Amino acid sequence: MSAPRVVSLAPSATATVAALDAADRLVGVTAHCDLPADAGAGSAHGADAPTVVGGWLNPDLDRVADLDPDVVLTSDGLQADLADDCRERGLDVAHREPATLDDALDGFAARGRDVGRPEAGERLAADARERLDRVAEAVADRPRPTAYCEEWSDPPMAAGNWVPDAVRAAGGRYPFVDPGERSREVDPAAVSRADPDHVVVHVCGRGDRVDPAAVAARDWIDAPVHVVDDSLLNQPSPALLDGVERLARLLHPDAFSTPGDEDRP
Repeated sequence: MSAPRVVSLAPSATATVAALDAADRLVGVTAHCDLPADAGAGSAHGADAPTVVGGWLNPDLDRVADLDPDVVLTSDGLQADLADDCRERGLDVAHREPATLDDALDGFAARGRDVGRPEAGERLAADARERLDRVAEAVADRPRPTAYCEEWSDPPMAAGNWVPDAVRAAGGRYPFVDPGERSREVDPAAVSRADPDHVVVHVCGRGDRVDPAAVAARDWIDAPVHVVDDSLLNQPSPALLDGVERLARLLHPDAFSTPGDEDRP
């Protein structure tokens, strides 16, 4: 059976496909997707790098259809209408809407099935759970510091979805949004009352290009400010495990043996 032709319209799906060692099956991606440097080499379909079909919320669906994909990958409720538009064109769509950390991990196995690599998907999910177990062991029985995680800064929004789970998996407390709920605008007074021990900023679309001093200067912030690349916390991809490990080092630097671990990405 030949490898499926895959168009990914979600950066998280693209990152997961790459982690499944299936980037050679990608024939189309969005302008927001990051690919391995060798994504165009040894393509399963004899093509060069995947075709860029536009943005993740406004792709050119004519271009998508022209690529003759076997499956189109979409993710998040914000792409639900887009998934329906693809189906109306007769395209086979694998749409996933993870809301929690468990959902994200289950999604690795699902994406493996979506692109014809089910065993790789199961291995990726199992590896992710083993990594979480190692973090849990490292931070077990330690006091849980409170972290405020900000996904957007104008207006300030407390991160939701899987981020509350990620903080708790890293050995912290997160009283701002319940797991699985969408990110929401935060009341500065509520943050002050929660008295966080750490502020983690991961502004969507900004990578790590945020000035921590600007956040620390707010009169309602009285805690160390850490800027984390948004790809580590904002996408339900395998990078989320790197994000949990990064949070654990920030919250519990003495739980990790190598000096400077808390500063690793």
